[in-house]
Amino acid sequence: MIEMLPFYAVLLALAVALEPLAVRLRLPFAALLVLLGFAGSEVWVALGQDAGLRWHLFEELVFYVLLPVLVFQAAYTLDARALMKNLVLILFLALPLMLLAAGITAALLYYGIGHPSGFPWMAALIAGVLLSATDPAAVLDLLKRINAPRRLQVILDGESLFNDVIAIVLFSLLIALATGQQESADWTGAGLSLLVVLCGGIAVGAAIGGAGVLLGRLAIGPVQRGVVTLVAAYGSVAAAVQLGFSAVIAVLCAGLLLGRAEQGAGGADADSALSTLWRYNAWLANSLLFLVAGISFQVVMFTDQWLAMLIGIAAVLAARAVIAFLLVPALERLPGTERLPGPWHVPLWWGGTRGAVTLALALSLPLSLDYWWTVQSIAYGVVLWSLLVQAGTMPLLVKKLGS
Repeated sequence: MIEMLPFYAVLLALAVALEPLAVRLRLPFAALLVLLGFAGSEVWVALGQDAGLRWHLFEELVFYVLLPVLVFQAAYTLDARALMKNLVLILFLALPLMLLAAGITAALLYYGIGHPSGFPWMAALIAGVLLSATDPAAVLDLLKRINAPRRLQVILDGESLFNDVIAIVLFSLLIALATGQQESADWTGAGLSLLVVLCGGIAVGAAIGGAGVLLGRLAIGPVQRGVVTLVAAYGSVAAAVQLGFSAVIAVLCAGLLLGRAEQGAGGADADSALSTLWRYNAWLANSLLFLVAGISFQVVMFTDQWLAMLIGIAAVLAARAVIAFLLVPALERLPGTERLPGPWHVPLWWGGTRGAVTLALALSLPLSLDYWWTVQSIAYGVVLWSLLVQAGTMPLLVKKLGS
């Protein structure tokens, strides 16, 4: 383990050095991280060293270390007032429309690949769910640099926060069904179990988040409040896991409560110490995820699975188009929903990129599933497309449309 530390330390140092280059070239930083991880691992292995990646470590690293940080930071720093103004649209995008997009993507993958034995419906459903987790981090970073409309940023960010959580929960359920950990025939029981898991996670997150708010009021400074947020984030995960509830739902609720309390106290602005702490945590977690993705990346993915990747990209874009151009305009007629300016439907479609969460779920696929390699390859292809094409062209698109 100690022998691997210099390798990862060098990669993180290079990542820090490359970030200004990404800003100057107007490239998504995540794309450079993937390329850095791939190039660094090739050099490291050529020197006869071991990068130390083991599949059995991925699940714990992803679900109990990295994802809690990303979910808590997104919930903690989300603009609560702007979220409430667009809550109806965001919840529809993140819940029923996300499920519909996952179903459309799964169907297009299943019939597009056309190999029921090698890529059955369960494989298509798993792929559809992990590809339904939007991650506009790279897009938002570029949109902020061009001063894109704040409301567009809030909608993309809020949608991502909630649909990531649902995607993670559904992914875990499908993996349990696929690996035989849960009885696949008992869909009613599975649905009730899912409801208990979700409600239990909400209760745990609310309890720990509420306790964190009270404890934070007793803290004498930002350092102590920062410790409270860290304890609340990982404490909610630990408690939920011990009780058999959803850890990601728990950490989401804890983050929303603590973030709202800080914003109400006027302390969670962009320059506050706590905001800086969680930006640092999220930067480190995101960087490690994309670096690990690059390290685990193999050229053979593109030589063997290029057609599946293309089908995956087309399926994701088609499903997102149905949401952005057909269903969102219909939802805008609902009471309490402010209509979007006409041109916004295009960046809403193109800005539904995939990133850290999709990679995290793909990296945690059990090797016991015969189709894990195909699903992981599709995920890698879609994420690279999102970073290199969609995120890279999003600022130009927004400027051209005058959004």
